[in-house]
This record gives sequence, C-alpha cells and structure tokens, in this order.
Amino acid sequence: MRVEYKTNHRGTEVVLWGELDHHAARTALAEIHAWLDQTMPMHLTLNMARLSFMDSSGIALVLSLYKRMAALGGILEITDLPPFARRILKAAGVEKLVSIPA
Repeated sequence: MRVEYKTNHRGTEVVLWGELDHHAARTALAEIHAWLDQTMPMHLTLNMARLSFMDSSGIALVLSLYKRMAALGGILEITDLPPFARRILKAAGVEKLVSIPA
C-alpha cells in the first residue's frame, strides 16, 4: 500500500494505492494521522481510485479519519471509489456519516 498526499486550496487529498487490508490499513492510518498532525487541514479528501483491494479494514480507516476530521472541526470527503469499495462502505452504513459519491 502506498499513500500519496496532495495539498491544494481546499485542503489535503490523500490517494490510496494498492491493497487496503488489515496490515496496510494500520500502517496507512498511522501515516495519515501523522500527516494530519502536521497540516491540520479543514478539508480531507480520501481518493480511493487506485485501490485494487479493500476489506473491512477500509471501513475502520474511513471511520477513524471521519472522527479525526470531526475533532478538528473539518470535513472528510471520499472520491473515486471503485465499485468493490463502494459496496463494502455502503453495506456498513458509512454513507450515514460520510458522503459517498454515486
């Protein structure tokens, strides 16, 4: 799993590359939280276009980032969800907290 950061006028975009499984989610989450500690953006976009696999660990990652952004008074947005990731997040009811694009 690779995590890439892009900062723009809206805030920070985090692009996830590869497989998001239990081990990768833990590592990625620690890295993203460290980035948030440094930058403290008010808007975080989680771009999942480059994911090739995601299990339920992706739900935990999204919920953790949602809680962190809420604590900062900011917003979490998810973009470019592959169909398999959309199904997992919708089945878990994540769209009740975070907007999941159609």
